[in-house]
Amino acid sequence: MEFFKIKSDIPFMRHALIFNAVSFITFFAAVFFLFSRGLHLSVEFTGGTLMEVSFSQPVALDPMRERIAALGYTDVQVQHFGSAREVLIRMPAAKGSNATEQSSRVMEALKQTDEQATLKRTEFVGPQVGDELAIDGLKALAFVVIGIMIYLAIRFEWKYAVAGIIANLHDVIIILGFFAYFQWEFSLPVLAAVLAVLGYSVNESVVIFDRVRENFRRYRKMSTVEIIDNAITSTISRTIITHGSTQLMVLSMLLFGGATLHYFALALTIGILFGIYSSVFVAAAIAMWLGIRREDLIKTVKKDGPDEDPNDPNAGAVV
Repeated sequence: MEFFKIKSDIPFMRHALIFNAVSFITFFAAVFFLFSRGLHLSVEFTGGTLMEVSFSQPVALDPMRERIAALGYTDVQVQHFGSAREVLIRMPAAKGSNATEQSSRVMEALKQTDEQATLKRTEFVGPQVGDELAIDGLKALAFVVIGIMIYLAIRFEWKYAVAGIIANLHDVIIILGFFAYFQWEFSLPVLAAVLAVLGYSVNESVVIFDRVRENFRRYRKMSTVEIIDNAITSTISRTIITHGSTQLMVLSMLLFGGATLHYFALALTIGILFGIYSSVFVAAAIAMWLGIRREDLIKTVKKDGPDEDPNDPNAGAVV
C-alpha cells in the first residue's frame, strides 16, 4: 500500500557525507555525556526499598508521589499493583536510614490520607541484585547485537551486516546519551525499550537492503549509488505508513500512560525517530562505502552452448 509515489529518485547518497558527519557529532556527544554524567539508574540497578501498600479505596498516584517527595525522598516509583487499591512503591536507598525507617515514615504520611492503609510487605533490594541486573542487561544487549549481525550476514552479506549493526548501535547510544544528558531515570522498562529499538530499527534496514538486492537484479545498468537512491525513494511511502502508525501508538503512551510508562515511551520515541534517520542515511551510506556490489548478491557463470542468448541481459545470472 502506498499513499504516494515519487516518480524521480531522490539523490540521498549525494549528501551522505554531510548526514553522516551530523551522525558522528551526535554520536560523539552521546558518548561524551555517558562518560561525563553517567546514567541516572533506578532502584532496580542501585538498590533501595520496595513497599506494597493496600488502601481501603482506589487511590490516585500523583498526590501520593507528591506526599512522599515532601519527605525528602526523590526518584520514587509509585504504581498500581494488581488493582487501584494496591500500590507498589520503590525508593532508592537513603543515607542515614534503613528500609524499616523509610517504610515507617512513608506509612505515616500515607495514613494521613487513608487511616486504613496497610503495609503488606517491605523488602530491601541490595546493590548486589542491582549489579546482577545491570550485567544481565548488558548480556541481553550483546546477544541481540550478535544475533542481528548473524541474521544480516546470512540473509545478505557481511558488508550489510556491518552497516546495519553500526546504524543500530548508533540509535542505542543516542538514546542513552539523551538519558545521560537530561538525567532521566534509566529503569528496566527503559532497557526493554532500548532492546525493542534494536529490533525495530533493523527492520527498516532490512526493507531497504531487500530493495537494494532487488534493484541489483532488475537494473543492470544502474550504478550502486543510483541503486541505493532508488531503493530508499521507492520505500518512502512504506516508511511513513509504518513509522507514523507506530509513533502514534507510542505517543499515546507518552501522553496518557502516566509516570510509569513515561520514560519507556520517551525512549521508544527517540529510538523510532533516529531509527528512520540511521536506516536511510547511516546504514545505506556505510554499505555504499564498504563497496557493496551486484556480485556480492548475484553470482555469474559463463555458459558455452547454443541455448545461450547473447542479447539476453539476464544471461548467465544465477540467483
